[in-house]
Amino acid sequence: MLLFFLVGLLVHFVFFASIFDIYFTSPLVHGMTPQFTPLPPPARRLVLIVADGLRADALCELDKSENARAPFIRNIIMHEGSWGISHTRVPTESRPGHVALIAGFYEDVSAVTKGWKENPVEFDSLFNESKYTWSWGSQDILSMFAKGATGDHVFTYSYDAKEEDFGAQDVAKLDIWVFDKVKEFFHAARNNQSLLSKLNEEKIVFFLHLLGIDTNGHAHRPSSREYKDNIKLVDEGIKEIVSLIKEFFGNDEKTAFILTSDHGMTDWGSHGAGHPSETFTPFVIWGPGIKHPQKVSAQQFDDTLLKECKLEYWKRRDISQADIAPLMASLIGVPFPLNSVGILPEGYLNNTDVFIAESMFTNAVQILEQFKVKMTQKKEVTLPFFFTPFKLLSDSKQLNILRKARSYIKLKKYDEAVSLCKELIYLALKGLSYYHTYDRFFLGIGVVLGFVGWASYASLLIIKSHSGLRRGVRKEVKKPSHLLSCCFVVIGVLIAFFLLIQGSSWTYYVYCLLPVPIWYAVLREYQVIQDLVTSLLAFPSSHFVGYLLLCTLGIEVLVLSFFYRYVLTAGLIVLAGWPFITQLWTRAKSISLSWIFFCLLLAVFPLMPVVGRKPNIFLVMGAGLLVLLLSLFVVASFIKRKDSFVNEELLLHLLQMLSIVFSMCVVYSTHKSLLRKQGLPLVNQLVSWLILASSFIAPLLSPTVLLERLVSIFLSSMSTYLLLSTGYEAVFPLVLSCLMFVWIHMEQETLQQSGGSGKQKVTRIQFTCSPGITQFRQLCLDDTRRAFFLSLYDGSPDDVEDFNPLCSCDVCF
Repeated sequence: MLLFFLVGLLVHFVFFASIFDIYFTSPLVHGMTPQFTPLPPPARRLVLIVADGLRADALCELDKSENARAPFIRNIIMHEGSWGISHTRVPTESRPGHVALIAGFYEDVSAVTKGWKENPVEFDSLFNESKYTWSWGSQDILSMFAKGATGDHVFTYSYDAKEEDFGAQDVAKLDIWVFDKVKEFFHAARNNQSLLSKLNEEKIVFFLHLLGIDTNGHAHRPSSREYKDNIKLVDEGIKEIVSLIKEFFGNDEKTAFILTSDHGMTDWGSHGAGHPSETFTPFVIWGPGIKHPQKVSAQQFDDTLLKECKLEYWKRRDISQADIAPLMASLIGVPFPLNSVGILPEGYLNNTDVFIAESMFTNAVQILEQFKVKMTQKKEVTLPFFFTPFKLLSDSKQLNILRKARSYIKLKKYDEAVSLCKELIYLALKGLSYYHTYDRFFLGIGVVLGFVGWASYASLLIIKSHSGLRRGVRKEVKKPSHLLSCCFVVIGVLIAFFLLIQGSSWTYYVYCLLPVPIWYAVLREYQVIQDLVTSLLAFPSSHFVGYLLLCTLGIEVLVLSFFYRYVLTAGLIVLAGWPFITQLWTRAKSISLSWIFFCLLLAVFPLMPVVGRKPNIFLVMGAGLLVLLLSLFVVASFIKRKDSFVNEELLLHLLQMLSIVFSMCVVYSTHKSLLRKQGLPLVNQLVSWLILASSFIAPLLSPTVLLERLVSIFLSSMSTYLLLSTGYEAVFPLVLSCLMFVWIHMEQETLQQSGGSGKQKVTRIQFTCSPGITQFRQLCLDDTRRAFFLSLYDGSPDDVEDFNPLCSCDVCF
């Protein structure tokens, strides 16, 4: 049994690791030639301002007095520049958002191995291609682009990371710090000849990262006064910086300005998912080479942003976030970032037709370069007769489109050239995706075969040990022939040889060879398979179809519950009626009533609104008090039931109850401290970590009697869960745990009714392994129901996903 467990652990570890090789490999390639537009750019310099966590609607909407929250930016939209919505992609986090903006490619999924904190693969960016870049803001963002830059031309100025604590004081000071440092920089440049000469160069970038809005949104929600006041402060700061830079360069009209955001934010102050409030970010651009505002009679968009912001008559041009990088490169005449997959939004450009056409041609060649490198890499590690090229973009078609586009530019047919370049870009991007996922199907087959094989083997062992299929069989079990083992050895050698001549990674050997011994083990149990098939054929067909449909319905309910929370409500209501179709209602009425009550109570949670809009500390306190009352009742019942209650056991229960009290105090005092903007007290932080650590240790010290051990686990988990709660979600695990305790008694009653091995009382069952139950009890149809109930209860906590306890986690820990 131990060997089976260890092998199972290894197999599942391999399955888990395969996810990273199949879905989380880096799409980045290297070895491309830099591409830039061969015409003079409209701007000498670019100012990129990223207001972290700024929602598009929050920037553009009017306040209750019909006044603009950001009057300077609104004036730019209506009188000076162009605007639109920049659509981000999941994960809507700061690092991937800035990479898309400045490097032009979306999330490098291999960054999951770094906790989404940095890119494990080096990449090119606009800053790297610029002559000089000066940046101010958070160290986490600035260092990412300075680290990958070649040479010594990217300069960073950042504040201490400790200043980013969203619980301490007013974090709008982070943005004030950036504006002040930029002002000091330009004032100092007047007296620094070396710096002044650098500033007068072309192809330079100024980057301002403003973190205050995002931090205030996390701490106080986007609807708060702090968040909105921070937007006003940023608007005023941008106005001053724009005026300062224009004056510094003598109003030469060679400075392009961009204001955007890396991601938005939900109403309850979180981001990372794909809700429109997170993916809709503002994009405002003005300066040389940019179209001026354009009035239109009507615009068609799926959202209500235009009406809410009263900008229905000002042309809105939406773009993808990665499209901003090629736009910036085109404006100041630097090569497009090598890894960029952005498509130049020519609708924003106010330049000659030839410049726009040449820029689109450059964009197409730059993306085509990535396609060629990716195809070459895949070709080198694939046998010629197995390699399947991307048919939509053959070598001849590439040359044909490029020649036609160049010919159209020479003939001054610029619209046709732009159209052809866009076609080439879309095909190249499809091809990039094709080669990036080239091995996915092959690896997927290997993993699926291994997973199905292991599930089959485990099922066969369970059937062999815990069913009555073999009772009537007295004939000798035949040993598998040597032919079977020889066949699998040959198969393994052929797979290994195939992978060897392709130069595959060592992980490919693991994924492809693992199914071989697993399926060998499955086929060795052919006698069990034969008995199982015989038994199923003897089963009445109507019963078999009925059970199959019931199982399918149950599985569908579990799957649908991941997408529609209310499905869990329907499932729990149906489960509440379980006692009525059995003898439980007549034999154990009090337990049945408890079952119905807690099922219906738990069914309410999926219907409740998402927690997070407003913290309700009193509900958390109420949940803590209910846990304490329940604990007192349980301790009293244990003392009453036992002749002598060991002092150590009583002390452990009291200490766990004290831990609940400490959790309540920490949550309450932390909440008050944050309201006063005093940050997280050090004592609270230390107590929180101690409670978390003790929650893993305390259950191990409790008695091995089943109910006492489960109560100890419940108290330990609740003490930690309270620290992660901000509202009614604190009550959820309490109700779920009560229902689970009732379920144990219900199942014990069913075992007693069936006259099985469950005559032992629940209060006397030990938490340790009992050979009489686990090794020799025969399987029955009730076990299918038990497995479904357990899966449903495991799925119910998925509701907590929308509770977003991460906000409280950041606060208490």
